[in-house]
Amino acid sequence: MAKEKQDILSKRADKGEGALSRVASSQTTALVVGSVTGLRERMDDVQKKVRGLDELEKRVAKLEKQLAELQKAKPKTTRTHSASSPARKSTAKKPSS
Repeated sequence: MAKEKQDILSKRADKGEGALSRVASSQTTALVVGSVTGLRERMDDVQKKVRGLDELEKRVAKLEKQLAELQKAKPKTTRTHSASSPARKSTAKKPSS
């Protein structure tokens, strides 16, 4: 009886190996594996870009802080220049001859 169980298990293992080899050699399996590999590469690219965005966000926050400090430090002054005012002339006297 033990030998029968071994024979049944051996037959099952052989059939399982045959099924796996057919699956592994099919074109569909190759397409799936290729798609998964391509997806992994694209995900790696996305992760690199996201890491770059984190650094850019830090830089933008720093610049916004500097801009806010500059706006607080600079008093707003408005000068009015009138374009219609005449230019001043020199009133120095000319030497007499």
